[in-house]
Amino acid sequence: MLAGALGVPHISTGEMLRDAVVAGTDLGKQAETIMAAGDLVPDALVVAIVEERLARDDAICGYLLDGFPRNVAQAKALAAAVGDDAVEVTVLLQVDEDELVDRLLKRAAELGRSDDNVDTIRRRLDVYRVETQPLVDYYADTVVEVDGHGGIEDVFARVALALAGGER
Repeated sequence: MLAGALGVPHISTGEMLRDAVVAGTDLGKQAETIMAAGDLVPDALVVAIVEERLARDDAICGYLLDGFPRNVAQAKALAAAVGDDAVEVTVLLQVDEDELVDRLLKRAAELGRSDDNVDTIRRRLDVYRVETQPLVDYYADTVVEVDGHGGIEDVFARVALALAGGER
């Protein structure tokens, strides 16, 4: 929804990796086992995928990164590849962990995602705390915090308002 409102491509590393798994590519085969365990795909593979995607013409005027960077090493690789201004705004959605687990279990039921189970979700949250949370400090000058509770439309409205400089 946000990418559409901004008129930029939505670049989701998770989606690109899942597509590679379904397509049975070499990357997909490598990623499948790692993702099923709730671990992160190695930085070098993810960075290469993102760099390739950002080189397409539709990303020249901007893009919305979803699921990337996931750690400071990826952020530094992105800056080295695209420039220090590769990330203009970082949206940090604030949601309780129990709510996140419930949402992901609901998604698993709706989409048949075998990688969304309680153990894997809890592992991802642990990985987030260690690997991804430090990005809040790394991108401190760009972070916009938004309440992520509620329905999709409500959260979208809050994100859009925050990006426009209004309430969060």
